Amino acid sequence: MRKALERISARIGDRRRLRDTALAALVPVAACSVALAGLTAWTGTGKAGTPARVRVTDGRVLLPSAGVPETAAFFRIANEGGSADQLIRVTSPDVPGGITLARHRMNGGNGAYRSAVGSVAVAAGDSLDMSPTGVDLTVSAGSGKWRSGDLVPFTLEFRRSGRVKVLAVVVRPGTISFQ
Repeated sequence: MRKALERISARIGDRRRLRDTALAALVPVAACSVALAGLTAWTGTGKAGTPARVRVTDGRVLLPSAGVPETAAFFRIANEGGSADQLIRVTSPDVPGGITLARHRMNGGNGAYRSAVGSVAVAAGDSLDMSPTGVDLTVSAGSGKWRSGDLVPFTLEFRRSGRVKVLAVVVRPGTISFQ
């Protein structure tokens, strides 16, 4: 009788080990299945492996005020590709004093200040609309050099997409909407 009980106990132990092993294997198999389904869906949309495709539009430069050596420039940047990209540098032959990529922030006293940034990310399938309350370009320009309606050439350099040349129109502050 004792041997019969030992055999039954051994069988029950074997079944438990088998069940525990099956459950332990089920978790990674389920995770891999979910990942594979996600990758299949991503590939099916045509975005898998596509490079960043950056399009820059709506270039505007605010007309500098008299006696103020800096103004701001704004662009709309759309990344229609399947990979993220970064705006890393902006140049212009018409801006001898240089261009700074900046982000506007608020301090504790409700005052705004500008903070220079090295780059700005543009996610895949997303866009960046530069504005006075977010990311913009601080442009060094002497007053009297530009007039409303002038076109200023810029070259925006992206980490993956390379250089994009675009024109920005000079506009009077307050005449454009950033919505």
